[in-house]
Amino acid sequence: MKATPRPPRRGTAVTATLVLLAAGALASSSSTSLAVRPADQLSLATSMPTGPMEMPAEWMTSQRLSDGSRELSAAKYVRARGEADGIAVRSRGAYHDLARQKWHFFGPTNIGGRVVDIAVDPLVDDQIFVAAASGGIWKSSDAGMTYQSVWPGNWVQSMGAVAMTRSGVLFAGTGEAQPGGGSITFGGDGVYRSYNRGRTWQRVGLTESHAIARFAIDPRNERRIFAAAAGNLFKPGGERGVYLSENGGSSWRRVLTPPNGTTGATEVLIDPTNPNRVYAALWDHLREPHQRTYGGPGSSLWRSDNGGRNWQRMTNGLPTDADQGRWGLALAPSDPKRLYAYVGTALGPFRAFYRSDDGGDTWTQTPVTANQASQSTFSWWFGKLWVDPLDADHVFLAGVNLVRSTDGAQTFASVSGVHADQHVMRWDPKVPDRAYLGNDGGMYRSDVNGVGGWTKATYEPYTQFYTVDVAETDPALKVAGAQDNGCNRGYNGVGGPWDAIGCGDGLQVVIHPEASHIVFGCSQYGSCYRSENSGGTPRQTIGTNQTVSDRRNWQTPLQFDPSDPDVMYYAGNIVNRSTDNGRTWTAISPDLTGGGPNDPNGYPWGTITTLAAAPTDGRKLYVGTDDGRLWWTDDTGQNWHQVDPAELPGTWVTRVAVHPKDRNIAYATFSGFRSGSDRPHVMVTQDGGRTWTDIGRGLPDAPVNSVIPTSDGLLVVGTDVGVYLSAWNGGEWAALGTNLPQAAVMYLRYHEPTRQLTAATFGRGVYDLKVPRCPGASTRLPLRKPGMGVVGALASCRAR
Repeated sequence: MKATPRPPRRGTAVTATLVLLAAGALASSSSTSLAVRPADQLSLATSMPTGPMEMPAEWMTSQRLSDGSRELSAAKYVRARGEADGIAVRSRGAYHDLARQKWHFFGPTNIGGRVVDIAVDPLVDDQIFVAAASGGIWKSSDAGMTYQSVWPGNWVQSMGAVAMTRSGVLFAGTGEAQPGGGSITFGGDGVYRSYNRGRTWQRVGLTESHAIARFAIDPRNERRIFAAAAGNLFKPGGERGVYLSENGGSSWRRVLTPPNGTTGATEVLIDPTNPNRVYAALWDHLREPHQRTYGGPGSSLWRSDNGGRNWQRMTNGLPTDADQGRWGLALAPSDPKRLYAYVGTALGPFRAFYRSDDGGDTWTQTPVTANQASQSTFSWWFGKLWVDPLDADHVFLAGVNLVRSTDGAQTFASVSGVHADQHVMRWDPKVPDRAYLGNDGGMYRSDVNGVGGWTKATYEPYTQFYTVDVAETDPALKVAGAQDNGCNRGYNGVGGPWDAIGCGDGLQVVIHPEASHIVFGCSQYGSCYRSENSGGTPRQTIGTNQTVSDRRNWQTPLQFDPSDPDVMYYAGNIVNRSTDNGRTWTAISPDLTGGGPNDPNGYPWGTITTLAAAPTDGRKLYVGTDDGRLWWTDDTGQNWHQVDPAELPGTWVTRVAVHPKDRNIAYATFSGFRSGSDRPHVMVTQDGGRTWTDIGRGLPDAPVNSVIPTSDGLLVVGTDVGVYLSAWNGGEWAALGTNLPQAAVMYLRYHEPTRQLTAATFGRGVYDLKVPRCPGASTRLPLRKPGMGVVGALASCRAR
């Protein structure tokens, strides 16, 4: 029986007569596998060979577009970061003790995260620079084993390209150019240049490019630099195509204009023996809230024979129809007339591999299959291939696995020993047979020419986390779920190594409140386990076969009842409850959403995204959904009440939390952008869920991902642009702490006895901070109008 919404302003109880439904099995492994593709990357077939993929947007993008926007624009983030900077300045002046708190990096350093480009320093031995997808630019001075940041923490962290001239000038292109799956690919704000290997930077243009996919530097004139601008993923137009700078990056002009407004450049190459010959790959792609079109008539390969002034499309032997997705393109440095290219279809599956032996005049299809290419149905995630600098027949292709050919792309075979999802490979010209590889798992080095012998970096602190949990028994014990890097356990202290504890993508991971050896970990779409060995084996599977739900969110909520550690909650579109610590489950709600998509194989819209039980009364629950609904129950689910939709913003509910001392005070946070409207990001109820008030005014206009109310009257929120603190009933907001990198804060966890606040960032790992005491915040003052603040509350904050 479906729950019905209550009438406007007041509601009646809905008594749910629950019918057990067979939950659809969702494929997801509870153990990490290098060759397994997480479910978020699966594409759907349609009846139209070149039509859009009727697949709703993936998890992180979905919530940020839930305000009705059609684009996730870099401009919105630039504005939000500007607002964040303004709050930080005011906080340093008005709330000194809040602003001077320091965030401390906890870890991990040995897990890694997605790396999208590599630049080998031509002058300094063993030195390279890498671009982390949402973690900035990093330098290694020990041949790729350890890394230190050379990128300002308060700048945009999303990266697409990095390159270095022969004299050591470093370039960074912001904005990731390969759209993500379950994760997000944030846009950038242009090209940056450093004359001192990353100690200082200046922005030098292409501010509307959204994503820079590649640089190519003229080997004979390093002031001539080409940039491949992929463009805004979410809307046509802007700076996209191939750009040329002839003054070392100080100014740029477009030299290859795409054939339409949705096409951008994803590759640009220069013939090392004839720099007047330049090649480029264009990709026609557009992301909309409920579909993605990753191919079309603009996808194509181009060549210039006069240094980029004029271009011709290469078509002899190549397809010319519209069913072309992303192209990968490479040339052989030892024989620049040898070119390799491959393309997917508009829907994503691998289509064909091609070779040219005459500089692109003619092309021949090789017998490479989708299975050999290791790309399945998402060739748009890769779009890269590389050729051995000394052997034109030795080719590497990006896929789920790294695959290579020794016969000029006639056949390919997998290379073992590296993480899944390959994005960049570079050779060190100063060291024979040394190659570097970047993928979703971080950085690797091979000293046997990439044939094998891959060694993973030992210190790379740029992991993309979704969630984090802290043991109540010891806040130094942490677990966290990482994008494409599974569930992880950090039980070895600050800076200590973290251990992989299963999962595909790591999503919700929680520790038993009284026994830290009991750990629960979840992969995508609610495939979870229970372990009594700190996340290790043996593991009891829970989720899809033990609970009742028709649909489950990418990050399915799994939470303890804070008033009883044996009680747990798990929610798809239906809330499930366990009274024996996750061993068995019973459904306690009807469908609390507006229903799923028309396509049962699509992204599971209509899911519960968050739930919380009151610490003072386990019968009281609050629930939020991806379609903007809020619910509450006073009797453990016998009767459910829907909050009047007119009181809510209607956007994705990211988190609900209940006040530690009062079951009738609860908070809800929302994603999306206000975009000039009065849509709230943070709301509070003081009457058990019946009415809600906006208390988020004064925060940056950016998604709010997490909320923590403390027992002494503070309210902390984590956003895409930082962490902020207020009194329990809102009002004035202050930036909490300094030196937290501007990667999105996806999850907060507060340890009440020690006042330790832990933040999981998407691209810069996990950080801790000690929350100051603010005696004035606990005063039960009435809610203020937006902008008026709570008098004296934050001014009373003290570091100790």
